[in-house]
Amino acid sequence: MAQEERHFDAQGTPVKSRQEALVTAAATGSTNTACLELRNGNAQFFIEVTFDPNTTPFLITGGTITGNICGAPWEVTGGSMGSSLRIEARRQGSGQCADTITILGDYQVPPSWSGTYGFNSSGIGFTHNTLFRGYSSCE
Repeated sequence: MAQEERHFDAQGTPVKSRQEALVTAAATGSTNTACLELRNGNAQFFIEVTFDPNTTPFLITGGTITGNICGAPWEVTGGSMGSSLRIEARRQGSGQCADTITILGDYQVPPSWSGTYGFNSSGIGFTHNTLFRGYSSCE
């Protein structure tokens, strides 16, 4: 059964929407960086996200995707990470590639998410495991 997603501001006060939590995050200037690595067979994407550590789930406010994804680098435009993962990004590189990608997953142990990703809002999903690699430096 799907759980309703709730959002909180930096003080732990419930807010109505993701956008309201983002406004609070921008006002306080609180962000952190997390490094993720998506794998699906030979596909390997390196994902660096900036997020607000004062929200639940963590609201993703930006970042980049590199690796062997066509059209890299990709600009992360939003999402969240916690018991589930959602990353939305837009292609910045050149080539005959999709314009957007959406990555979805459910948390598992060891720290990672398993789910699907798709391009240009299509219903087609490729399976993946996205590993949590750490905070602060993605090098």
